[in-house]
Amino acid sequence: MMKKTTMAVTMAALLASTGMVSAQSLAEIEAAAKAEGMLTTIALPHSWCGYGNVIAGFKAKYPEITVNELNPDAGSADEVEAVKANKDNKGPQAPDVVDVGLAFGPQMKAEGLLQPYKVSTWDEIPESVKDAEGYWYGDYYGVMSFLVNKDLVANAPADWADLLKPEYAGQVALAGDPRASNQAILAVQAAGLAKGAKAGEEAGKAGLDFFAELNKAGNFVPVIAKAGTVAQGATPIAIAWDYNVLSWADELAGNPPVEVVVPKSGVLAGVYVQGISAYAPHPNAAKLWMEYLYSDEGQNLWLKGYCHPARFNAMAKAGKLDAEAMAKLPPAEAYEAAYFPTLEEVDANKAAVTGGWDSVVGANVQ
Repeated sequence: MMKKTTMAVTMAALLASTGMVSAQSLAEIEAAAKAEGMLTTIALPHSWCGYGNVIAGFKAKYPEITVNELNPDAGSADEVEAVKANKDNKGPQAPDVVDVGLAFGPQMKAEGLLQPYKVSTWDEIPESVKDAEGYWYGDYYGVMSFLVNKDLVANAPADWADLLKPEYAGQVALAGDPRASNQAILAVQAAGLAKGAKAGEEAGKAGLDFFAELNKAGNFVPVIAKAGTVAQGATPIAIAWDYNVLSWADELAGNPPVEVVVPKSGVLAGVYVQGISAYAPHPNAAKLWMEYLYSDEGQNLWLKGYCHPARFNAMAKAGKLDAEAMAKLPPAEAYEAAYFPTLEEVDANKAAVTGGWDSVVGANVQ
């Protein structure tokens, strides 16, 4: 129960106006989080959406809280399983927070794996990418793109259909296992959209057919693509979110030279969402983490990591976006054709892709 001081009542009124699901003030959350002393994250690669700088920023702001990072290269399905497996575990293997693909938010809510919390900037998160009760909420988005090793690929593919050309034999890879990775699952849908299929189950099935054809042609490589595999030549053409390929390009720093391509068709936008585990050992640290992610500072760190933050429109209107970071993004016209699938379409695609990959494509990506 909140103490009935004038300050607390004023803060309570403020939080009520923003819809925060908490009887705590921000000061109380911060104090409780510092007392907990730890935040356990999972599946946050430092090169993904600028997470390295985001985590460093949180540590700098709250040095009393240790950030315990679990399995940075895990996929969304792995995060779900980690929460399930640690329901009764309050130790360092139990995640406090998750960052998962849009389809996984409602799934985790339905399974009772998340607890509600609405950040103080809740009203600036678009309604279409958040749960009305605060169980999950969008944090950033990007579009599916190609990263091409120019030392090994003379002519960069301009669109999905180009990937089927004989010149790309043994060169094309996904940045995840399409049976578990949200990034790879949505890459399949993007390929389906490029074939003219409707978003959802139809695009998922069309995308599976595309990758089956790619695999049969000998162009598909069943290796999870990363900056290192692109540089080494194991996966000369990597399919991943624009913020990942742009970050990898920075990481490679011209060795080898690479090209980033936003395909001409099948430009799919993907939203990722945050949530707090229903069994979080450090629930206050988790809330403080969310407050940081959705603050002006946190949202601009997404932008610096080549992501479009959830509060993009509101911050643009208020003149709060980092101009230097904006200038480093691909031209705005590259995003004009981007399609934002509905939650129902994302779910239907996920079911089609995860259920049909082995039988239709038959490539064991790892």
